[in-house]
Order: sequence, then C-alpha cells, then structure tokens
Amino acid sequence: MKITDIKTAEIGGHGYSLFVKIFTDEGIEGLGECIHGGDGVAMLVADMGEMIKGRNPLDVDRLFESIRHRYIFNGALAGNVVTAMTGIEIALWDLAGKAMGQPVYRLLGGKFRDRIRLYCDCHAGRDDSPESYAERAKEVVSMGFNAIKFDIDNARSPHKLDEFNWSVTPGELAEMVDKVSAVREAVGPEVDVAIDMHGRYDTHSAIRVAQAVEEFNLMWLEEPVPPENVDAMLEVKRSSRTPICAGENLYLRWGFRDLIEKQAVDVIMPDLPKCCGLSEGRKIANMAEVYYIPLAPHNVCGPLGTIASCHTCVSVPNFLVLEWHWVDRPHWQELVEADPPLIQDGYITVPDRPGLGVDFNEDAARRYARTDRPFF
Repeated sequence: MKITDIKTAEIGGHGYSLFVKIFTDEGIEGLGECIHGGDGVAMLVADMGEMIKGRNPLDVDRLFESIRHRYIFNGALAGNVVTAMTGIEIALWDLAGKAMGQPVYRLLGGKFRDRIRLYCDCHAGRDDSPESYAERAKEVVSMGFNAIKFDIDNARSPHKLDEFNWSVTPGELAEMVDKVSAVREAVGPEVDVAIDMHGRYDTHSAIRVAQAVEEFNLMWLEEPVPPENVDAMLEVKRSSRTPICAGENLYLRWGFRDLIEKQAVDVIMPDLPKCCGLSEGRKIANMAEVYYIPLAPHNVCGPLGTIASCHTCVSVPNFLVLEWHWVDRPHWQELVEADPPLIQDGYITVPDRPGLGVDFNEDAARRYARTDRPFF
C-alpha cells in the first residue's frame, strides 16, 4: 500500500480545526483532526504530504519521525509544525486501523478500560457573578458529568491593575475565591472541580490563589503560571495542597521532559491533536507514569479529535480524565454519524470498529467549513 495524496479541510468549532485526509492506492482512506495550528498549518500539511507520498502508510512512527527530521531547522520542536505533523499522524493511525481491521487502541497496545471519563469545560458563568457560575455548574452536572472546569482569569475584572500586569490584586483574589466557592457549594463534594488560570499569572500571585482555594478540594488548578518556566511551576506546586496541572502548551516528549522529571505538576495535560499525536502522547504518558503522574489530556477538538484522544487514553494505565469543550456547540453530534450519541452520562465508550471507529459526516461538516479554503 502506498500514499497517493493528502488533502485538508478547515471546520469551525472551538475556532477552526484542520481535518487531514490521506488517500492510498488501495482505496483505503484515513482521517485526522488537529487544532490550534493557525492559518499556516494547512500549507505545512501540504508540504509534508509531498514528503510521504509513495510511502507505506502503515509505518506510522517512521513517517512521523521522517517529517520531524526534515523540519529540524524549520520549527520541528514546537508550534504549528508539530500540529501539522499531528494531524497527519492521527490520519495515518485511522488508515492503519482500517487496513488491518483493528481499532487504533489495539495497535497502540490494547486497552486498560472500555470507557473514557470526560470533564466538561464550562468556560464561565452566563455572567461574571458567582451565582451565575453556580447555576452553570448545576446545569452541566445535571447532564451527567461528574467532573467540570471553570475559568477564573478575567481580563476584564475591575480589580485588575492593567491589561498587561497579571499580579493578582486583593479584590481580584476575593472575586476568584467567591466563584470557586459558589461552584463547589452548587455541586457538592462528590463532583470533581478543576479551575483554569490559562498560564497568565506571576509566581507569587499563583501561590496566593493556590493557597486560597485549598479548602475547596479541587481536582486541579490549571496553568497558574506561564508554561515556559518549569521551576516557577514547581515553586507553585510545592507551596500548596492544591494539585497543579499543566502541559497543553508543550510539545513532544522533549517539551514534557523537565515538567515530568522535576515533578513540577501533579497532573499532565498534553493536547494530543495539537502537540504530539497518539503514539507520542502514549510515550509522554509512559514517561509520566514513572513518576506516578496521571494523564488528563487537554482537548478542544470536535468528535473526531476527541475520539482520537480516547484511543490513547484507553491504552495507558495512568489516564485520569479527558476534556470536552463543546457544551455550547450543538453541532458536535452532526459531525459524526453516531446513534446513540457518543457521550453518555459524561463518558465515551471507545469504538471497537477499525481505525478511529467513527463515521465522519462530510455533508454536515461542509455547513461549518471555512468558505475561503479547500474542502478535501
């Protein structure tokens, strides 16, 4: 079998996802989804596709590494180059599974579980009040989720000093604590609650927040400081009983090495359709397992990228929970043909069909595609 062509389409959801379709001389196709690569990622996929045309698509890791090596002086360490590679890699796994009649997780080593637990990213309340946060929390839990996440980094807070200074002020800290308290009181002690700070705060401010929310027994506090300084993240972790989670803005095993080896976080959250792909994601999870750090992938993809992440999540022992970020986007179900819906009571049962195991609805996808870009 040989790769004959690679085409892309950009489809709206949490921004735009890039979908990558790989064609072969035997008529078998593979489909992948990657995200947060920016406008240049489609051109990168086209360039990378020329590198692997005529190659055997079943050599997934070899093709991934051959592309990475060719781009070593052109951004192969991080950013949209890796994102483009990721879209290709996921499509290759889908293709390989279909060619061999096996679900992708089986090719990754088999599964430790049948279902993947999701946490619903609620973003924020309908307005900025603690009461709205509480109402939103109860609404999402009533949908069957037993894990939820909220943002507390408010760029428009009247208590902020200015748009560039992210030192937390007393008023801002009180506002944050009130929101977390309202959410915890609304859902009770049995629901896991995560809180996101989007990597914006200085170290001292992050420590103040982490200590202030200790009483609410969070699942984690996410990216309280920017991701590029692992030692600062470690200082925050050591300062508080609140678990710390980070990793959505790191790329490949090398990007996670210091975070894991220094044990600077309690939970790692690689975004598999953005920063590594399925095989590389499994390797990152295996590295973290050595230090007893659980895996909770970041995920803002549609159903295809989410299912792709699920295949890695079932294949590793240290999986904790996977993000779902489409609660306000009803076309989630339109993009795949699934009856019953993929998400049931806050869980996804991983398909046993070959490849990623879902049927992509191209007719529906066209309704949400970018009109100024090709559609496969």
